[in-house]
Amino acid sequence: MVDDDPTKVRNQPALTTSRGLEWLVIGGISAVLCVGVLLLQAPTDPLVAVGGSVVVAALFVAMIVVRYAVTPLRRRLGLLAALLGVMLVVTIAALLVVLLA
Repeated sequence: MVDDDPTKVRNQPALTTSRGLEWLVIGGISAVLCVGVLLLQAPTDPLVAVGGSVVVAALFVAMIVVRYAVTPLRRRLGLLAALLGVMLVVTIAALLVVLLA
């Protein structure tokens, strides 16, 4: 049974028809902002701030690799969305560690 209800999240155009470039642009902007915020915390806890920045940068590199290496469109877009989400979660987690320490 094909579910083509346009109001469902999994049927949105960003996860069905995009080629992935939009995800890379958003991911790049997010990565720059996340790394910038984390590096501002470096005087407080350099290990967590720099480590978080490295992980965020690696996740963005993974987004680039997925964009050009994964062939099935829907899988590629889902992976890009997941990597962007993980990038944001890592940033929030690192900030919480710095702020609560």
